[in-house]
Amino acid sequence: MFLPPPPPYSRPNARPNFSPFPQPLHPPPFSASSIPLATISDLPSHLLLHIVHRSFPQAPDKSYNKLERQRKTLHWLTMSLRLVNRAFYIACMQVLRSTYLPSYASLIRPPYTSDPFPLTQNLSSDACTPLNRSRETTVLDLFIALKVHDDVWADETELHLGQPEAFRDLFDLMQPRARLEDLLRAQLAPARIDLTAYSVTFASRRVGVVGPSRRTVVEVERAKDESLEVAAKRLARKLKDYFAARR
Repeated sequence: MFLPPPPPYSRPNARPNFSPFPQPLHPPPFSASSIPLATISDLPSHLLLHIVHRSFPQAPDKSYNKLERQRKTLHWLTMSLRLVNRAFYIACMQVLRSTYLPSYASLIRPPYTSDPFPLTQNLSSDACTPLNRSRETTVLDLFIALKVHDDVWADETELHLGQPEAFRDLFDLMQPRARLEDLLRAQLAPARIDLTAYSVTFASRRVGVVGPSRRTVVEVERAKDESLEVAAKRLARKLKDYFAARR
């Protein structure tokens, strides 16, 4: 689309007593309906993703080996680039999650299971944005933030001894609790029971659901080696009875 050229900035002198040279005019103001300038965030998502991929080291460096530079770039994606705006957040999280998902999955211990991107999630929504994530996706994102820090610190100094307690908290408590909540939501979806105001409590021998008043509304026992899927089914039956009794 081509805009019409601006009017001339000068005009002939209409009075013969003055100089015959044109008299200058001030430039006209820009129209309020002018087309806004495009920004890098307006690029299609596949091009933004390509830009993010191209931010990784492409040439050798004498100071750091290639693996160390990759870890520094992943740290930069986590701490800086993804915070620019929503478009860069989505592109960065696609790279970060695909990079760290195998490492995350390797730390899941039986009888626990993992599925950070369940198919029961609304496919029309954007799974990368915080409001549309499953509960376990949040745990995966916490693992990524912890892992990128741990890797960079390990590269920078031999005195860094890691953070085993933080990883233990993630996979002994937060991951199974989040996975159980996702399973419970999937079990209750056909009954159209909304768990937005409810949260799951998890222990090695007991699981439950806490209501809006911060009180436990349903609780069931579980064996230490019982799968999360079995515990979710038993908890779903209890919750259905609870909501049926309130009607």
